[in-house]
Amino acid sequence: MKAILIADDESSIRLMVGSMLSKDYLVLEASDGQEAIDIARAQRPDLILMDIMMPNVDGYSACHAIKKDRITSAIPVVMVTALGQELNQKFARQTGADGYVTKPFSLQSLRDVISRFLNRE
Repeated sequence: MKAILIADDESSIRLMVGSMLSKDYLVLEASDGQEAIDIARAQRPDLILMDIMMPNVDGYSACHAIKKDRITSAIPVVMVTALGQELNQKFARQTGADGYVTKPFSLQSLRDVISRFLNRE
């Protein structure tokens, strides 16, 4: 079973997304960017859904760290955020993000993004 790491400081978002995905994927959770980096290194998930605005280490910094690390650099990172402005999307791409989903999102739009990355092999 493929694993997806949900990195979001809001437990309600982690719970909602996790419950939507848990039938089809092993769901891992991180409540901030540093925890996401640590879990990515230890567990090597198949995909990371990363919020941008998080305490301690934000999503941009965590994405950059994951993409710079040879152990985790191949893991696709999709930024999931309420910040939908084009500048934020451009900055996310510059930090190495592979995709971008804007909150609020539908289950189908999230599944479409996930399958785009997990069905590439």
